[in-house]
Amino acid sequence: MTTAETLTLPVVVIGAGPVGLAAAAQLLERGLEPLVLEAGDDAAAAVRAWGHVRLFSPWRYDVDAAAARLLEPTGWTHPELTGLPTGADLVEQYLAPLAATDALAPRIRTGSRVVAVSRAGLDETHSRGRDERPFLVRVQHRDELGRTRVVDHHARAVIDASGTWTQRNPLGVSGLPAPGEAEAAPFTAGPLPDVSGVDRDRFAGRRVLVVGSGHSATDTLLHLVALADTDPADGPPTRITWAVRGASVERTFGGGDLDGLPARGALGSRLRQAVESGRIELHTGVTITALQPSADRSEVTVVATTPAGEEHLVVDVIAAATGFRPDLAMLRELRLDLDPGMEAPSRLAPMIDPEFHSCGTVAPHGADVLAHPEVGFFIAGMKSYGRAPTFLLATGYEQVRSIAAHLAGDAAAAADLQLDLPETGVCSTPTSTREIDAVDGGSCCATAAPKPVSTGTGPVGASGGAGLGFTTGFAHGRSGSGSC
Repeated sequence: MTTAETLTLPVVVIGAGPVGLAAAAQLLERGLEPLVLEAGDDAAAAVRAWGHVRLFSPWRYDVDAAAARLLEPTGWTHPELTGLPTGADLVEQYLAPLAATDALAPRIRTGSRVVAVSRAGLDETHSRGRDERPFLVRVQHRDELGRTRVVDHHARAVIDASGTWTQRNPLGVSGLPAPGEAEAAPFTAGPLPDVSGVDRDRFAGRRVLVVGSGHSATDTLLHLVALADTDPADGPPTRITWAVRGASVERTFGGGDLDGLPARGALGSRLRQAVESGRIELHTGVTITALQPSADRSEVTVVATTPAGEEHLVVDVIAAATGFRPDLAMLRELRLDLDPGMEAPSRLAPMIDPEFHSCGTVAPHGADVLAHPEVGFFIAGMKSYGRAPTFLLATGYEQVRSIAAHLAGDAAAAADLQLDLPETGVCSTPTSTREIDAVDGGSCCATAAPKPVSTGTGPVGASGGAGLGFTTGFAHGRSGSGSC
């Protein structure tokens, strides 16, 4: 295939989530042909999985500009800028209508799981003529009858926006599953279980262990507190235990009223209150060393080392909010430049490393920072952050805008980076959380972006309250609290 023929091929976008659909919209505006491959049965399948969870970021940060321009001729109206959507809201009011537009619908293939990306006719070891060869994207496609077949697509470029939702970090230490973790899988819930909804019976009146110190853990803990409020007087209580590896949870409690995302600040404040009141039993400095299901499979013992010695926690269910990592197996035959620790593009990694990066904001970045030695291949969205938990939707939208401009040959537009993000409002120090004056411009939190407004500040479990949300960025780095 000649170079000219390669340029007539589509740009394959892996994943039909918020960033993948935004990439398709941006490519169309640039006159490029996208082909979106989605593993799920519907667009935004991963978002649908956490549809019960409310975001911290209001609508003004959740909609891509090119996607909005694609939607407007259909009669779509932008949701209220200050409203805080749930995942279901994001799908129903934005992503599903976007995927259904005449422009995108015929370019999206659902039930199509990408299993490998390579260069047509070349493996990773071959260099001669590599950049002129089209990409080969191998897909396991599931048809209407549930049958699976392998389909190879050729592409002029590939944008991997597949996210990290299906790649949960293990419960064990050293990045490895704890002994017995596989056998204990029936006792392990996902990272964001619908505690008050479809998963209610699994948690109500049970002994629940939540593992993790991020916002996913916070969300689950507060939903469990609300669930415990409904325990019948004559039934077993819902008992909540929280285990973290670090010596402190101050980073998780966050900045309260000083947080530039009010819903995130409210989340931490409510969690602190629940712990201090004894409704949540907190264990710090916990390293899980084994999981031991009982002989009758009715309960599981979590064996852990702690500063006080070995502990045995007997529970009915474990909510594993341990974060995510990217799936790199399908990229094995590509030449990537990834940071060895973060598993993010090498030029991006220092900007987002949670070991040092202490705010939820990040400098605008695009095609140049996200490029790899494999010309024409980019990782965008949550997956581009590797193992860092600081991703924001608005960051992903700017990433794919720049990438689309680059692929269209508009170098100036690709380099003209604009990123409107909310102020985090707080930074961490080793001993305290302090307010940062953005006017000084001397901290990582300094930004000219206006602070978003929250809707609803009711008590935990109250209808319409904004206190339960999905992680859209941390305000504190690990080095700020001394914990991980």
